[in-house]
Amino acid sequence: MRRRTEFAAFSVEFGPDLRTQLNVSPSPIQVHSEHSGESLVPQSAPPPCTLVLFGVTGDLARRKVIPALYHLALSGALPEPFAILGISRSVPTDEELRERLRESLLSHSRTPIDEDVWERFARSIYSVQGSVDDGDLYRRLDRRLEALARERGRSANRLYYLATPASAFPLILKGLRQIQLIRPERGPEPQEPWSRVIVEKPFGHDLQSAHELNELVQRVLDEDQIYRIDHYLGKETVQNILVFRFGNAIFEPLWNRRHIDHVQITIAESIDVEGRGSFYEETGVVRDIVQNHMLQMLALCAMEPPVSFDAQEIRNMKAQVLRSMRPILPHEVANNVVGGQYAGYLDEKGVAPDSQTATYVAMRAYIDNWRWQGVPFYLRAGKALAARQTEISFHFRQIPFSLFGEENVCKLIDPNVLTIRIQPDEGIAMHIASKIPGEEMGIGGVTMDFQ
Repeated sequence: MRRRTEFAAFSVEFGPDLRTQLNVSPSPIQVHSEHSGESLVPQSAPPPCTLVLFGVTGDLARRKVIPALYHLALSGALPEPFAILGISRSVPTDEELRERLRESLLSHSRTPIDEDVWERFARSIYSVQGSVDDGDLYRRLDRRLEALARERGRSANRLYYLATPASAFPLILKGLRQIQLIRPERGPEPQEPWSRVIVEKPFGHDLQSAHELNELVQRVLDEDQIYRIDHYLGKETVQNILVFRFGNAIFEPLWNRRHIDHVQITIAESIDVEGRGSFYEETGVVRDIVQNHMLQMLALCAMEPPVSFDAQEIRNMKAQVLRSMRPILPHEVANNVVGGQYAGYLDEKGVAPDSQTATYVAMRAYIDNWRWQGVPFYLRAGKALAARQTEISFHFRQIPFSLFGEENVCKLIDPNVLTIRIQPDEGIAMHIASKIPGEEMGIGGVTMDFQ
């Protein structure tokens, strides 16, 4: 059992080698936290719009999108007027869709449902039934959008959210373009009403399909109308990486190959594919987790300081990191990548009996630039693992073996480790060495933990 002393949101945790040898008193430690309340990036009120949600009954919409929209409604942050028009193959009526989404909220909302807020929110939800490969769907969608704008005073601004498998993106974009539900807004002045598209990860299934999808997007939309997003970037602790790195001067001199031995990024999920075998067969753990969530976190951790917190400046710095990553050539895969499946994956509905789709992967990557040359980045991700855990750990170099005399004594001193926990126990921890009280020079580990 580990001993922990806690002071407000700050705690110090002592390892087993210190638990009976240190007499800890909370009185000398003072923790003071100041929040100015000033935003680094000023926020403007969102304009009224209708959100057209493709895949409204899918896993992403049920777990993430609808709960997020509900919580915006709960905090009064949704624009007025606002509507959600859900597209699915299985839900024919508005009332049935509202009931299904309420069931999703009961399972995935961060807080108990406020019935008054839900009633107001539910009245803004509408349904259009159909398949994305059916041309009639887009004509029915057009008529329903016009009817909402005319009968209920809903905004003619439209935001299309593609919460669907990546293979459906071209079908949806072509269907929307065919009857002018989306169109470019080229010109010096912003046009009203506007139309914009949100595309979730993964963007294509390989490099060629990603290029083809980009070409299609650029034919039907301006770049400012398309949002290629990764919902992991909405997590508070992921956003905090930038503030933690660049808002604290003590870390920047150490954030390089001279002081950091290696970096570990872990995204471990305790759940399995939960009946989404067909989706996972198309996606796999590399496209589901590594090429988006993990590379986004890696880029935030490894990027150079941007000149501002402007979105384009941060994007440019992240792109530099990705361009600097060393390719893993085919003959190097066996030495740098390990893949696997959890027991029972082949029994999931929609999974081929001889499937080779990986549900777990571990890999070693390198960033060949001045800051990180030679520092390995270890990436691990998987489904159906022992515990749910997402974190980034920076392992600093070992101390010189000559410092405390005998080499074997120095080897017992653990290197410093800085850990950023993304979920579920959000926080930042720093493992440091400390002397054990007594006549001899005994050294143990202490973890300072900000929760």
